[in-house]
Amino acid sequence: MKRLVVGMTGASGAPYALCLIEELLRQGHEVHVTVTEAGWRVLKEEHGWQVERREEAFRKAIPVNSDLLHYHPIRDIGASIASGSYPCDAMVVIPCSMGTLAKIAQGISSNLLERAADVMLKEGRPLIVVPRETPLNLIHLENMVKLVRCGATVLPAMPAFYHGPRDLEDMVRFIAGKVLDQLAIPHQLYQRWEGSS
Repeated sequence: MKRLVVGMTGASGAPYALCLIEELLRQGHEVHVTVTEAGWRVLKEEHGWQVERREEAFRKAIPVNSDLLHYHPIRDIGASIASGSYPCDAMVVIPCSMGTLAKIAQGISSNLLERAADVMLKEGRPLIVVPRETPLNLIHLENMVKLVRCGATVLPAMPAFYHGPRDLEDMVRFIAGKVLDQLAIPHQLYQRWEGSS
């Protein structure tokens, strides 16, 4: 079992995060979640969530192994995941806005998500950032390069078509699966390429 942190920001793409969290919980991994204010707005817009009772919203939407799900308010800078002394195997920021990506790249920790990401980098732990933006300007690209140089993995939300997706859910599962690949967690979320004749 792994202990993982998942951070959600205000970029479009909440289905990616929810699919990832559900699969991690289904496999019995411990998941710590924190969501920016803009991330809650995206959950409301893309999923119709009532965001007044935030922790309850997660447990209702993802009932699988909910005892392994730990929700941390974005302003709780004293949460366990804000400290390098709290052992975590990896962190995924999915979806990641360009604003959050820039703050992480510059070492700015103005909320729990940014602090937890900073902890991953300073402790040499895996940090996977899943940006969801297009087109990209030079500032975005330079921030991504900086994160990669600091040890993070940048995994843009770019669905593929070689596996024959039938619907949006298949495309979402592909991105969640690519994240799981980076975490070295086996899964069956998409069909792997086995070559063609």
